[in-house]
Amino acid sequence: MKLLTACALACGLSTLALSAWAQDAAPPHNVIIFIADGLRSHIVTETTAPALAEVRKNGVDFQNSHSLYPTLTTPNASAIATGHRLGDTGDFGNVLYAGGAFEPPYVSLAAPVEDDAVIGLLNERFGGNFLHETSLLHAAAVKGYSTAVIGKLGPVGVQDPTARDGRSTLVIDDATGNRSDHGLPLPDEFIKALKAAGLETAAPDRGLNAASGAYNMAGTLSSNADQQAWFRDVATKVLLPRFKAAGKPFLMVYWSRDPDGTQHNQGDSLNSLTPGINGPTAMKGIRDASDNLGALRAALTTLGLDATTDILVTADHGFSVISRQSATSAAAHLHYRDVQPGFLPPGFLAIDLAKALNLKLFDAAGYEIDATGGDYPHHGGSVLGLDFAHPEVMIAANGGTDLLYLLGPDPKAMAAKVVAALTTEDYTGALFVRDDLGPVKGALPSSLIGMAGTALTPQPAIFVSFKSFSTGCADPESCGAEVADTDLQQGQGIHGSFGRADTHNFTAAIGPDFKAGWIDPSPVSNADLAPTAAEILGLNLGGIGINKGRVLTEALSADGKPVPSQSQVTRSEPADNGFVTVLKWQTAAGKPYFDAAGAPERTLGLTADPSQN
Repeated sequence: MKLLTACALACGLSTLALSAWAQDAAPPHNVIIFIADGLRSHIVTETTAPALAEVRKNGVDFQNSHSLYPTLTTPNASAIATGHRLGDTGDFGNVLYAGGAFEPPYVSLAAPVEDDAVIGLLNERFGGNFLHETSLLHAAAVKGYSTAVIGKLGPVGVQDPTARDGRSTLVIDDATGNRSDHGLPLPDEFIKALKAAGLETAAPDRGLNAASGAYNMAGTLSSNADQQAWFRDVATKVLLPRFKAAGKPFLMVYWSRDPDGTQHNQGDSLNSLTPGINGPTAMKGIRDASDNLGALRAALTTLGLDATTDILVTADHGFSVISRQSATSAAAHLHYRDVQPGFLPPGFLAIDLAKALNLKLFDAAGYEIDATGGDYPHHGGSVLGLDFAHPEVMIAANGGTDLLYLLGPDPKAMAAKVVAALTTEDYTGALFVRDDLGPVKGALPSSLIGMAGTALTPQPAIFVSFKSFSTGCADPESCGAEVADTDLQQGQGIHGSFGRADTHNFTAAIGPDFKAGWIDPSPVSNADLAPTAAEILGLNLGGIGINKGRVLTEALSADGKPVPSQSQVTRSEPADNGFVTVLKWQTAAGKPYFDAAGAPERTLGLTADPSQN
């Protein structure tokens, strides 16, 4: 009897041990990161975006969420990819200066990152991986997980810049199937799977959705429905079934171009700030993105993967309406054949600085521009100097923010001159200057907002965020507007500024590892997604730089509590004319989260009274 009892006890302990071992050996859950490009946090309701609202309601609502500044696509894509802020990734803008032009045909000093070929050139110039950090997708692929990234050209390529041969992570974007557009290759077996599912092997173009209009012609009245439908079908009919058949944990990044593309080009509001990006066309784009997420969740349920898959939903940035008006700009008082009279032209900041600094103006490929003759910079970049061979200032235009690189012999003196000139313009919101060039009155050091780090690409000397404001609706964040350096029209959509309409992106999560029906009041940002997904997937991202996000432990643990946070305000020394840059920010777990920055009377998210911020 004692022997039997001992045996039973031993067998029971053995069974428990085996059970514990089996539990420890269980594979991690799957992760989908869904990015609704340009989705404002407050615009999501059960009416406008039901599938997105359902995730927020039944999962975790990160109500205090943040886009990284500049509130642009590829900078935030780099943070989502690596969990590092921009001082480490070096992806400072959709258009940036890469230290010089590339070989033809890429002869401009302005490098557009939303291009697979340019990402390849950046890799060649900067050690094989221009981000200089390990991406979440790369870490998952190395561990043997199934991995894919699908959607919008540019940020898709940024998710793992080293995945370019079709052999590891599958990369599917606008250029897929079209090598003349530098589309990346896919394995033959995947192309066969597309055909077997009845799908085209090349991504469709945007059709009418790509029509942005002109100063006297409204933009599109169509959402990006057809292209979005193809990406949706590739994900639900091919990728997810293949992931299930592989029987391994998987990581998918799904980057929905809408609502961003439709909000940019919408034709509901030509030259008028209202309805702006709240018109019917933009709302179609928001609904399409929501429906795409709903289709992904439905496919997970059909395949029996819903119980083992976590979904993190975010937006790279918020959105605002374009204002092209200024009372102080000399550029706005010149005449251009294709600009509404009295409006700011594309490249207005370069035109104004050329006059203030008494320098010649060139586009970024070297063509001299005569603004008094009705010309202006094109294609996102311009150069100031006595001649193009000896540039003093290179300007990368990025919508709500311009990046300035000082290339002359005395950048410190030039920084002071540039800031002094910009503080006199009514379109200037916030100014940040690289630390070695300051301090400069009216500006804050750019290290304060995470721009100093281990990045390989040149760090901009000056960040210029343009004026932002509300057009007067009940919820200012839902009807934000900003001056923007863009070729789009007043009334269309834009982002990039340091106003809260742009920094407050939509973020939510749902799945087996997340709490259900919980609101997280703690500040979070796009830099926190990769560390959190890595925690779920059992990956060690490591990293070279220290500008890292945090694991959102409060949302993962059943007994997790909100992370304590502190609010802070930092003010620059006033310029001689009284201009001041004010930064409103939060900290949590030692990480910074930036709400808004600028002159208080010119920045959405700051009160007009500086003492109240």
